[in-house]
Amino acid sequence: MPRWFASANSKKPSDGPLPPMIEETAVVSAVEGGYAWVETQRKPACAACNLNKGCGTSVLAKVLGAKRSRLRVLNRHALKPGDVVVIGIEETALVRGSLALYAFPLLVMFLGAGLGFAIFQGMDAEYSDGWQILFSLAGLAGGFLLLRRFTAGWHRSRHYQPVVLRRINRGLRQSLASNA
Repeated sequence: MPRWFASANSKKPSDGPLPPMIEETAVVSAVEGGYAWVETQRKPACAACNLNKGCGTSVLAKVLGAKRSRLRVLNRHALKPGDVVVIGIEETALVRGSLALYAFPLLVMFLGAGLGFAIFQGMDAEYSDGWQILFSLAGLAGGFLLLRRFTAGWHRSRHYQPVVLRRINRGLRQSLASNA
């Protein structure tokens, strides 16, 4: 595995304070064994912008609607359905994952196009647009296959797993139902 895919933080959770985290509020939807399923509400990046009414991104977000993401987290806080929690993921994991998902396949795509150019130069043949597209797409597909192989164990690595940082409110849904 390439070294830049490995996590820089090898500390165990019991070794001290947690690394910097990106946090999100979630609601526990189900509990199964030692895990809890939590749901987060996806928000557009411009949710806090003052130009909300005149922005095309805001209009598109309203048309497509708000979607929920469902994640499985380790249940170390005796969570129950309806609990509101703050979950987090390591900042470095998010950056590495984004870089791997977006940059790596594009890099291999450009390498594929360059390889095709080198092959055709060596054969003293014409490198047409069709061949360039074919080698680029082959490189892109190869990049995704390599990415799949290198990231196969990430779902088991604690560095790439969301964790429950704290509980905000126990049984928010239950308390809302009792107030109605």
